[in-house]
Amino acid sequence: MVVEEAQPSICTEAHHHDIIGIVLSFVGLAYLCWLLFALAVHALPFFAGVTSGLTAYHSGSGPVAAIIIGAVAGGVVRVLGQVAFTALRSSLVRAALALLFAVPAAVAGYHAARGLAQLVVPAEAWRDAVAIAGATIVAATAFMRMWLSSPPDAEPGVAAGLTSPHLPASQISEVRTSRL
Repeated sequence: MVVEEAQPSICTEAHHHDIIGIVLSFVGLAYLCWLLFALAVHALPFFAGVTSGLTAYHSGSGPVAAIIIGAVAGGVVRVLGQVAFTALRSSLVRAALALLFAVPAAVAGYHAARGLAQLVVPAEAWRDAVAIAGATIVAATAFMRMWLSSPPDAEPGVAAGLTSPHLPASQISEVRTSRL
């Protein structure tokens, strides 16, 4: 009787775990990139909140008060920016306000892209190129999110969600009174 040697299988359980790990790493990376683009417009309020919170903390208030002050300051900057952007009709002023929100987003995009580039790009010049491209893309995304949040010819309150952009104001008031 001849006994054959067992041949090791190419697909072992360890390989399946490696493949699943790689796939989940790409899913996580894609989610982080989506999160970066989705939250890019909030970079200015976040910066204002962190700055005011740290200022409050270093001026003698406790950590809880500093967190509350930072959260309130960030919220106020976000709300004031959105209300100002909705209320203003001048394209030049709206562009300047959108650019004000896009610049901190560009800084955040630069550092995020630079961090990712350091993981996979060996050449320093290419790391900088990837970081600059990331900053440009994130800044453009933040600018367009602000710019498209309310068209200049829309009625006041459309971007704030107070009215429906698809119904004229007269129909909206009729809908509101019929619901009461």
